[in-house]
Amino acid sequence: MAKAPILTPQSEDFPRWYQDLIQKAELAENGPVRGTMVIRPYGYAIWERMQAEMDARIKAAGARNAYFPLFIPEEFLRREAEHVEGFSPELAVVTHAGGRELEEPVVVRPTSETIINHYFAKWIQSHRDLPMLINQWANVVRWELRPRIFLRTTEFLWQEGHTCHRTAIEAHEYATRILHDTYEDFMVRVLAMPVVVGRKTAAERFAGAINTMTCEAQMRDLKALQMGTSHELGQNFSVAFGTSFQDTDGAERQPWQTSWGTSTRMMGGVIMSHGDDRGLRLPPNLAPIQVVVMAIRDDAAVIEEVGRIHGELLSAGVRAEVDVRTDVSFGRRAVDWELKGVPIRLELGPRDLASGEVTLARRDSGDKSPVSLAGVAATVVSLLAEIQEGLHAEALERRESTTVDVATVPEAVEAAAVGWARIPWADLGAEGESVLAESGVTVRCLISADGGVPESDDEEGAIAVVGRAY
Repeated sequence: MAKAPILTPQSEDFPRWYQDLIQKAELAENGPVRGTMVIRPYGYAIWERMQAEMDARIKAAGARNAYFPLFIPEEFLRREAEHVEGFSPELAVVTHAGGRELEEPVVVRPTSETIINHYFAKWIQSHRDLPMLINQWANVVRWELRPRIFLRTTEFLWQEGHTCHRTAIEAHEYATRILHDTYEDFMVRVLAMPVVVGRKTAAERFAGAINTMTCEAQMRDLKALQMGTSHELGQNFSVAFGTSFQDTDGAERQPWQTSWGTSTRMMGGVIMSHGDDRGLRLPPNLAPIQVVVMAIRDDAAVIEEVGRIHGELLSAGVRAEVDVRTDVSFGRRAVDWELKGVPIRLELGPRDLASGEVTLARRDSGDKSPVSLAGVAATVVSLLAEIQEGLHAEALERRESTTVDVATVPEAVEAAAVGWARIPWADLGAEGESVLAESGVTVRCLISADGGVPESDDEEGAIAVVGRAY
């Protein structure tokens, strides 16, 4: 009798495969309140790796971390009309606390532009106070009607950057720097995810922004996932909150602002971009455990050598762990590590030890081969780099092979059923964008003819990248 697969095959039911994997790889579970989630230790270890890599890049861009309150006066959101209109359907509002009705309702943080601008107005007085570059790691709440763990949850974790600048040019340059040097660099180099970087259309722009730029990735089911956004806010919030500074010429002016964010949605992106029917496939630069060294049998010499290999890997800067749970069947343990996506397994038994070799199993390809115990750390370090590059190349080839150029809206709808499409924005426009939406297809972003980010919505030669999205 054939053994039932551990995970629902992707080709059979991709959403079910996704839910199976999250549960069986012990990444997360649904919380007791609909739309919330419990991130389990292994899932949180992956998020911590994301945080560490992102935080280093954010600080390299000059931003400093701070923390602002979870509760925001409802009145703050009403100060910027477009902002409150955009978030009203998702707001969680507290009207009672301490056994009584509050005089003024408070909103549970959906994003922090308003409360941070309340303090910017206090902290900024002179051009010498600029640029002011703030980042916050926090949780936010947006009431989600159709929750899916990591992708869309009522409460999720993220970072949100908020900055003030002396001029519009400086704000634009900083928002663009975050987009490329922080977000795109992290997604490509760490997550091994090739992203299309572009400009959101007016219909998809962040509420309260004058420009939104985005990183869009393709999943293995060929849908698009927005991985991170960087916004130019103009002076909208400066005006709304009365933030001003004395410029170099003595004139009183209002700063130009940006905001930008990424979230635990990236966890879903890694799962759906790289995972296969056997589980996760974590890029080595992201994996909290890059190598697991497994003892096949309860043998004193084997256990000792496993410890030696582990020490050698740690000394080489490899994030490694040992598995000497010989009371659990080897097959079960191997499947467990496959589910968790650990890039390399080193499997050692008495025969391997006698021959001076260890069996190396690659999670990306599933290949197994014997390697010499002498210098095993150097072999592993080289292979980790190869696996990282290979996962990126595989995802890029998939996206390029399923993206086609089209000239009409019907062609775009047809192409989006089996991948992505590129269509000149001049041929699509806002009217065509609305027609696409009726078929469940969205414009993910606009790119320049040379593949860059357009400077305006109507830049000549701009191309719309369209597809079905999460």
